Amino acid sequence: MLEKSELNTHIQIVKLPHSEGLPLPEYSSVGSAGLDLRAAVEGEQIIAPGATQAIPTGIKIALRCGFEAQIRPRSGLAQRYSIGIINSPGTIDSDYRGEVMVLLTNFGKEDFKVRRGDRIAQMVIARYERVEWEEAQTLPDTARGEGGFGHTGHE
Repeated sequence: MLEKSELNTHIQIVKLPHSEGLPLPEYSSVGSAGLDLRAAVEGEQIIAPGATQAIPTGIKIALRCGFEAQIRPRSGLAQRYSIGIINSPGTIDSDYRGEVMVLLTNFGKEDFKVRRGDRIAQMVIARYERVEWEEAQTLPDTARGEGGFGHTGHE
């Protein structure tokens, strides 16, 4: 019988000095798809309405080729404070070895305080495929064809 950890993908992670005392990214529940990322700021950082700031997480990761880390907003921050991620989802490529940063944007009307250790985003590890284009003169037919936005006629 396989152990639970044998079923998981293993990823190397480095904690930077400014993340001292903060936990590694972790799942908040058994069914969570995203790992919570925490702010590795000193004290607190203010994000003014309409502003975007790169918030450090204090970690570096080494993904294998064929994997990416998607950085996504937290729904609670979006609902309560209008805080999101401007380039959502952000992508951490498998060959990137710098610090994971989160581009938080304050879409609200009041200053937002990011405090040390706050859960600021989710990181979803996903497989991807690389493609090679195969130029063609036509494409195979489908039932939908060229129907675009609103093509079904249903709201």
